[in-house]
Amino acid sequence: MTEVDRVNVEKRLSDMAVYNGVAYLAGQVPDDPSLDIQRQMAQVLAKIDRLLAMAGSGKVCILMAHIYLANMKEFEGMNKAWDAWVPAADAPPRVTIETRLANPDYKVEVVVTAAVP
Repeated sequence: MTEVDRVNVEKRLSDMAVYNGVAYLAGQVPDDPSLDIQRQMAQVLAKIDRLLAMAGSGKVCILMAHIYLANMKEFEGMNKAWDAWVPAADAPPRVTIETRLANPDYKVEVVVTAAVP
């Protein structure tokens, strides 16, 4: 049996678990919730980059992305940051869902699953 590697383990969750060639990221949120949606999203995407790099993966290996928006009216601003980040030829499957987030100042949370080559 392959061992599960966990990253940044806390009492309730880990930021990432890697198992059998797949990295499973917990929901990533911005460090500064006072920012606008585009800058919050950019912070989240940078965190995803760092975690995937730790696993030996990267954004071109993303298998699925779940984006949770506090307000769907900010969809366009979120997409501006996403479009600047994601490689067009390797855009992964994605879903965007409007929902209430744990911190009312968060505008976005992103969950990613990626292959680890």
